[in-house]
Amino acid sequence: MRLVVLGLSLSSSWGNGHATTYRALLKHYAARGNDILFLERDVPWYASQRDLADPAWCRLDYYADVADLARFRDEIARADAVIVGSYVPDGVAVARFARAWTRGVLAFYDIDTPVTLAKLARGDHEYLSPDAIPDFDIYLSFTGGPTLELIERRYGSPAARALYCSVDADAYRPTGAAKQWDLSYLGTYSPDRQPTLDRLLLEPARARPELRFVVAGPQYPAEIEWPANVERIEHLPPAEHAAFYSASRLTLNVTRADMIAAGWSPSVRLFEAAACGTPILSDRWEGIDGLFAPEREILLADSSADALAALDRDAEAIGRNAREVVLAAHTAAHRAGELDHYLAEAAARLRAPARPPDEQVTRSPTAQPTTSSPMAPSMPGVSASGAKRLAD
Repeated sequence: MRLVVLGLSLSSSWGNGHATTYRALLKHYAARGNDILFLERDVPWYASQRDLADPAWCRLDYYADVADLARFRDEIARADAVIVGSYVPDGVAVARFARAWTRGVLAFYDIDTPVTLAKLARGDHEYLSPDAIPDFDIYLSFTGGPTLELIERRYGSPAARALYCSVDADAYRPTGAAKQWDLSYLGTYSPDRQPTLDRLLLEPARARPELRFVVAGPQYPAEIEWPANVERIEHLPPAEHAAFYSASRLTLNVTRADMIAAGWSPSVRLFEAAACGTPILSDRWEGIDGLFAPEREILLADSSADALAALDRDAEAIGRNAREVVLAAHTAAHRAGELDHYLAEAAARLRAPARPPDEQVTRSPTAQPTTSSPMAPSMPGVSASGAKRLAD
């Protein structure tokens, strides 16, 4: 298959999780024999921080603005599928151009689904507008569960499917690094995540000055008062992630408010840490117990007291168990297979002859969205842990 992706960034992981998601997914999609062209808006903040300028598994090119995309018109027209990603600059106009030129499947890949839907609800069309959603043949979502039905019912998507983030198991694995920190956190600053970071890491650090903590990621305000036992790393390139997690006795997962509200929204950092065998301490959201079993594969915390209790226990077995879960169902190779399936499904719908109006099938008001995701909301008679393994 010839695939063209218009995404936020492949070349730079600075301040965004999109790059690592695309890298893992497209590397393994290429390994399935597919030809890929990734088109990235050439912006100075990524141009000055590029850590993958020439990927071996796909072509990477840049465009200056929407008008400059005309240089790639023929390649878009020849593609079997075109994917437009979330948070692409001038995304509404990019989608309009892509729709005009695409002859195959046109997909939207939302790596920020709860944020996207919150923006749409308040009339913010920064990179996606409601009238564009029905024009995409398939809406690939980082969020599963009831959100998929909402995208179809409220916004008119012909097919919304969960394509969760994943991890490149070749790059993320235990390194055997000596433990440097008792609790770590890797993530770009976000105002809605900061209260949880304060509660689950900074307050425990103040309470336990003999322990060692670290926060890695850019854009944290200068006015934050970091305890003396909290190390700061401004930017940690993906090549150093596995060593970072492996050097952590526990690592913290903090979820954005919109994603907590939607549920069923695992972050890429969750899978990366688990693949390294590092025990995870996480905030709570609906669906997390369908991904990792609490107390066996993950530790959940609501308060500073919960975090302090986690720091006082031996959680190595929890990290090993979480790694087994990820390798069984949540690697980039798994997601590449799902992407192949979803694009083939959309292509088959495009090829299907139109039905006469009196023979058209109408979705039942009580119908559930179709998904082959291992994080489907429920499977009657099967435990959450069993469901994800059966789905795999």
